[in-house]
Amino acid sequence: MGNTFGHTFRITTWGESHGGGVGVVVDGCPPRLELSETDLQTELDRRRPGQSKIVTQRKESDTAHILSGVFEGRTLGTPISILVWNEDAKPEAYEDFKDKYRPSHADYTFEKKYGIRDHHGGGRASARETIGRVAGGAVAKKILAEQCGVAIAGYVRRIQNISAEVDPSTVRMQQVESNIVRCPDARAAEQMIDLIAQMRKQGDSVGGIIECVARGVPAGLGAPVFDKLEADLAKGVMSIPATKGFEIGSGFAGTEMTGSQHNDPFHARCGKVRTRTNHSGGIQGGISNGEDIVLRVAFKPTATIMMEQDTVDVHGKNVKLKARGRHDPCVLPRAVPIVEAMVALVLVDHYLRQKTVALND
Repeated sequence: MGNTFGHTFRITTWGESHGGGVGVVVDGCPPRLELSETDLQTELDRRRPGQSKIVTQRKESDTAHILSGVFEGRTLGTPISILVWNEDAKPEAYEDFKDKYRPSHADYTFEKKYGIRDHHGGGRASARETIGRVAGGAVAKKILAEQCGVAIAGYVRRIQNISAEVDPSTVRMQQVESNIVRCPDARAAEQMIDLIAQMRKQGDSVGGIIECVARGVPAGLGAPVFDKLEADLAKGVMSIPATKGFEIGSGFAGTEMTGSQHNDPFHARCGKVRTRTNHSGGIQGGISNGEDIVLRVAFKPTATIMMEQDTVDVHGKNVKLKARGRHDPCVLPRAVPIVEAMVALVLVDHYLRQKTVALND
């Protein structure tokens, strides 16, 4: 059913956007890790709706409740169950969609697959499902930081045609969180905020690109052939709602370079093998090489817009549809912690798998 992600470290998310609540079961977390609801809440607050004027005004506290797997502030090594109640669901705003398929949403495809759908806010296809990912990602981030010193930072790199100037090797979380659009370039951030506000007034939406960097990743994570680290990263971030593209390192720009320009020369530094450039994005042959992992994810404009659109109803008739309710004119500011979470989940899974390999050698 596609609700579980990971191998050694696994998450299973559950719940619908306008049901009683949403959550996640985290399995494979090592025991004795200090973990509290505050650790989860810090990340969930970055994802929650209603946090600024440029996101959906749905009012949810997204308060995390740990139901199992933690005793006296430490993980037990057993499944960790996390619940977030839905507090401001308004299913009545979606009654007009009961018999109409919303353009570029999962309404039509979900019904063709299962023969039934929850038309209240998209059900499992809603971005509210990502609460579970962010909560699980918070656990993954803590393991990575404490056991191998990995730090992950995502940020908005571009919205529509407004691009930011950011150095992935030096960007810091304080810069990212310094404004409501989560862009560390103050000049570009101001323009992005104005554009999103304009789209909200027009009832339209915009998309863009989120860049994410993972620093301190040890060399040796990943595997050749089908379990390549970049392949799992691509699957992880491309499973996020509204994603339409993925690239790592030089990405598509690398196609314009020659081999002599693109290759990352090795050199010895402080007793370690390092590269002078990082066009590979920290991964070579599907395995991390110890350099920063740098990736980018493209997000489409939000599918729900406040304009009348052509569509088809469940009876096959051409009809008109105009959305109501509370929606993001741009998903990127709230998607930053979701991208970070999926990167953390992939890295912690490969880190724990590598520990198993080392123990068996």
